[in-house]
Amino acid sequence: MNIEKTIEWIKIDELNGFSRMIDQTLIPYEYKKVDIKTSNDIFSAIKTMIVRGAPAIGIAGAHGVCLGAIEALNKEDFIEETKKTAQYINSSRPTAVNLAWAINEQLKVLEENKDKNPKEIVKLLIENAIKLEDEDIEINKKIGDYGAEIIPQGATILTHCNAGGLATVGYGTALGVVRSAWAKDKTIKVFADETRPRQQGARLTTYELTRDGIDTTLITDGMGAYFMNKKMIDVVVVGADRIALNGDSANKIGTYMVAIAAKYHNIPFYIAAPKSTIDPSIKTGEEIVIELRNKEEVTIINDKPICTDKVNVINPSFDVTPNELIAGIITEYGIFKPNEIYKLFE
Repeated sequence: MNIEKTIEWIKIDELNGFSRMIDQTLIPYEYKKVDIKTSNDIFSAIKTMIVRGAPAIGIAGAHGVCLGAIEALNKEDFIEETKKTAQYINSSRPTAVNLAWAINEQLKVLEENKDKNPKEIVKLLIENAIKLEDEDIEINKKIGDYGAEIIPQGATILTHCNAGGLATVGYGTALGVVRSAWAKDKTIKVFADETRPRQQGARLTTYELTRDGIDTTLITDGMGAYFMNKKMIDVVVVGADRIALNGDSANKIGTYMVAIAAKYHNIPFYIAAPKSTIDPSIKTGEEIVIELRNKEEVTIINDKPICTDKVNVINPSFDVTPNELIAGIITEYGIFKPNEIYKLFE
């Protein structure tokens, strides 16, 4: 399968380049790639969700450190200025741990080579960012292959939000499982939740899967239990933005509700995510910081208000699914029971 990168470093030379990414705020109305050439613009692209999805955000963070280092090249305090930029970019979104993980991978390069010439350090940071991109695709393919093993023949898979190629460098986590399963069994079908308030399921997941020729049905967020009751859904596979050491998993708001419905109807509910999404520093999901976003995401659709401006709005971007609702966590190292995910760090 030919993988088109959602985000990639465009190398001008060893010391110069920029981040090129698909503007996901425009899909499905327009497919456009934008060139991000400053660390401030990387921060903005992450914050405004031009780039979104935990693994893709991580790569954007790695690119941001490269840009910050290029901007600091002629400054006496090159190391400290680059670190400040890294910290700034890391503050753009608090829930997805892949952002901090990728930035820390870049900071390791910075620390291990701090006695070298700044130009040499910039070269190494760019090389590492490109390596992280390529590794992301291979990791996703492994997740997909492991996940395909638990998908029954002819199954209908329910997914929530977008954990596809657009949420990663390419291929996808939850949709990587779908793609790998569909490659072996063309009777596989998908139900995609709309995913309010930003409609990532409607806008992005259906866009990806229908382009691949995969039979996809769009449903609203409130319809999942209805179709489970009608025995029209066989398995649920979603992504994650941060996983605690006990397997509690944060994902797009509404995931927890899907998991509860799946448990009631005895439908297996799986998380598909790379090891980098697991945060070994937190024991349970109670420690996960949930991002609160602006009310306009809820109250405005297609530039038009859908409710009175006098109503109160609370807009958490994620919720946490407890480990007891999760049948397994699909990683590039295999499938783990949620309460055994800690073994990846032993």
